[in-house]
Amino acid sequence: MSETHNTDYAGIINLIWHRQLPFPELLDYATRLEAVGLGGLVAVLYQTWLKRNDTAYDHFAWFNLGATLFAEGDIGGAREAYGQAILRAPGFIQPHFNLGLTLERLGEPTAAIEQWDWVAQHASPDKADERGLLVSALNNQGRLQESLKRYADALTCLDRSLALDPHQADVLHHWVFIREKQCLWPVYDPPPGVDPESMRKATSALAMLSLSDDPDAQLAAARQYADRKIPSGLPVLASRDGYRHDRIRIGYCSSDFCLHPVSMLTVELFELHDREKFEIYGFCWSPEDGSALRQRVTGAFDHYIRIDGLDEEASARLIREHEIDILIDLHGQTRGARTRMLACRPAPIQITYLGLPATTGLPAIDYVIADRFLIPEEHARHYTETPLYMPDVYQVSDRKRPCAAPPARQACGLPAEGFVFCSLNNNNKYTPEVFDAWMNILRRVPGSLLWLLADNPWAEANLRREARQRGIGEDRLFFAGRVTPEQYLARYTVPDLFLDTFPFNAGTTANDALWMGLPVLTLSGRCFASRMAGALLTAAGLPELITHDLQAYEDKAVELATTPGACLRLHEHLRTQRESGPLFDTPRFVRNLEQAFTDLAASHAGHQA
Repeated sequence: MSETHNTDYAGIINLIWHRQLPFPELLDYATRLEAVGLGGLVAVLYQTWLKRNDTAYDHFAWFNLGATLFAEGDIGGAREAYGQAILRAPGFIQPHFNLGLTLERLGEPTAAIEQWDWVAQHASPDKADERGLLVSALNNQGRLQESLKRYADALTCLDRSLALDPHQADVLHHWVFIREKQCLWPVYDPPPGVDPESMRKATSALAMLSLSDDPDAQLAAARQYADRKIPSGLPVLASRDGYRHDRIRIGYCSSDFCLHPVSMLTVELFELHDREKFEIYGFCWSPEDGSALRQRVTGAFDHYIRIDGLDEEASARLIREHEIDILIDLHGQTRGARTRMLACRPAPIQITYLGLPATTGLPAIDYVIADRFLIPEEHARHYTETPLYMPDVYQVSDRKRPCAAPPARQACGLPAEGFVFCSLNNNNKYTPEVFDAWMNILRRVPGSLLWLLADNPWAEANLRREARQRGIGEDRLFFAGRVTPEQYLARYTVPDLFLDTFPFNAGTTANDALWMGLPVLTLSGRCFASRMAGALLTAAGLPELITHDLQAYEDKAVELATTPGACLRLHEHLRTQRESGPLFDTPRFVRNLEQAFTDLAASHAGHQA
């Protein structure tokens, strides 16, 4: 602190101590200190004021102290200060709102929602200073309710928010995705005042995967997201010329290094990298879930580095300091993505893999790992990334995934008799068009049943209603609750045929089913997401399970279910593929990927010569 500030500060403290400083002057001096980054001194000012004064302004002082402590990282202190402000002025809306943010930071989402619900009940939309807080409180409620899988409550909050301001792109993209998760069809059923075209433009790249197989629509959604989320003027940290390391430095970055489908696929890849040629880094902002999978993943890196305590630009600078040759982002535009970090280009070569089965639309991503079924060369123009083609299949597998003992049908809540179709995908992948085909299949295969994932109670209720409307009794639909990964994998020994979703195919789910010998019938389209299962089946030597229109899909399902021994023969073929085919040959995949990495690094290093 400068000598001038030091003198002024001592004088101000002296005036506060003798109760001689009017509150407006306190605010003015605090603002000046904040402007030069002296937040800690601001906190001391307010604390001294509150110890030595008892005025009508104390609730404002407590609130300002809370805001200062929050900004300084004293989250517990901020909680106490906001509580004191509320105690002195129960109708003061702003500290309730900020207390919600504080409680969320402290890992208390339900308590945070309660504060925002209070704001939603007491803030007036007719008062200019309260309307913005009301909208923000509703949006924060909806966001947290969605993360807690309380989808109906989340949608109610977002409906109220959109009624107040129908032009919120971020709110609309959550609104669309929440309807998908509940199987509320049609998904595009805009609330009053919302322009349908604005709703479509606001649809996230992830939500779009279940809504369209149009590659241009996928590309537009990705680019619109990138335009909204990435500011101009970000620094470019790494030279495109690359480095000259004895071992190529590969960095994987994700918030899914935990019990998550991405880690379920990639963990053995991290373990099998050739340490004589590659040095493997893991940049992580994942939750500590205590799972055995997380322990495997973090133990597989040569350098495991948590960056959750850093903002995106600081994270990018840290990655740059490690001189990473090739950075692989395992997110794309999914929850937890750090698009600004990637936009700062902390590595000379940046690749997307697995997280988002679509183009990311991010200019700083150079390549996407693919195969020629997944992204045919004639479709590459619809991607902002250049395909990095693997010779066999784009998807890596874990051969060490644990599996429980196979359950009996009765233990799964299924009847003892009847052909079992299943589709244990997340419910947001279910669409009315494919559901129509599923109901037709049940109608054409007497005594058959359909086993679906019980992802949430609203989706289950809506799917039962949709079945009744199509003339299929509820006794033909069964729902599987979520279980441990080992039990989930063992379930695939029970069904006879897996019915894939479209246009958002099964990814990890299809891999698991095929690993367990369960045939997967898919419908392949034009986009990445609608070609994932087809890529796996191509590598498994089962092109006959790839269809290209709904009628062929329906007819093939009926044929397999009514032809004695058909599914058993497919099961035997998959058992052979598991032992000796390219689909599950993880060492072969790793060698192919490392060769691609070596070629990329050499091409960039060549620019230095």
